[in-house]
Amino acid sequence: MIAYFQRMKNFLFIVLVLGLAQSAAITQNWSSKLVAPAATIQCLDTSYSFTEGPAVDPYGNVYFTDQPNNRILKWTASTGEISTFMENAGRSNGLYFDHRGILLACADEKNQLWQIDSDGSVKVLVKDFEGNRLNGPNDLWVDKKGGIYFTDPFYKRKWWSHTDKEIEEERVYYRSPDGKSIRAVASDFKRPNGIVGSKDGKRLYVADIGDKKTYVFIVSRDGSLTDRRLFTDMGSDGMTIDHRGNLYLTGKGVTVFSKKGVQVDHIPIDQRWTANVVFGGQDQKTLFITAMGAVYSLKMRVHGVR
Repeated sequence: MIAYFQRMKNFLFIVLVLGLAQSAAITQNWSSKLVAPAATIQCLDTSYSFTEGPAVDPYGNVYFTDQPNNRILKWTASTGEISTFMENAGRSNGLYFDHRGILLACADEKNQLWQIDSDGSVKVLVKDFEGNRLNGPNDLWVDKKGGIYFTDPFYKRKWWSHTDKEIEEERVYYRSPDGKSIRAVASDFKRPNGIVGSKDGKRLYVADIGDKKTYVFIVSRDGSLTDRRLFTDMGSDGMTIDHRGNLYLTGKGVTVFSKKGVQVDHIPIDQRWTANVVFGGQDQKTLFITAMGAVYSLKMRVHGVR
C-alpha cells in the first residue's frame, strides 16, 4: 500500500510539472510574438460608462471618449494620469489627431465631424452630405495629404430626436484635404465601423461589423478607393495598425492579423466587449484598449504608426 501511494505521489508530481511546463509554454508563446517580455495587461481605470475612440497626439498622450457621459478623457504620457479634457463633447465617439496635432472627433450628437482645438473650441468640419443628415460618423483616419476618411453607420441613439435615416446607405466618406468636397468612396456595407490606413497610406482597412468582415482597399492618388478585397471574416468595432503592418481588431479581446490576413495573436481582455485600440506613450510601444467601462494598457515589442 505504501508503495502504491508513493507511485501515485510520483505520478501526480510528474503531471503537475508537465502542466506547469505547458502553462509556461502557452504564456511564453502568447507574449513572445508581439507583447513585451513579462508584460501584463494593466487596468488603468474602471470609472466610465462606455469607453471608445482612443487617439494619440504627437507627444504620446492618449485621448479617449466616455460617450454616455459626453466627455473626452486624456491619459498623460509623462505622468500616467487620466484627466478630463472636455465636457459636452458632442457625444464624441471615434477620435484622431491630424498632422498638425489637432484633435478630430466623430461628434455623434448631431451627426457631425468636429475639429477640437487644445483650448476646447470647436469647428464643425462636416455637418451633412448633399444636404442630408449623416447617419452618425463613427471612426476616422487621416491620410498623408490631410484628407479624412470616416465611416457612417446608423446606431439609433437615445439622445437623438430623430428615429429614421436621411441617407439609406451606410458608407465610407472622404473629406478632401482642402475641405472643399466630401464624397462617398465605399458602400455596400451592412454597418461599417472601424477604419485605419497602412503606414505608407496605400491601403485602407474598413471593418463591416454588421457583416462580420473586414475589407482592404487600394487608395488612389485622388483619395478614391479601388480593388476592394476581403481581408478576414471578422468584423471590428475599432482598429489600429503597428509598424510591421499587423492589424489589430476588437470585439472579443484584441485579435491581431498579419498584413496577409493571417491571425498571429490574440490578446484577452476580461470584459464582455473591447471597443477600440491605439498605440500610445512617448515611444508608441504601449497598446491602449477601451473596453466597456474601462481602459487598459499593455507594453508591446512593436510600435504604432502615425
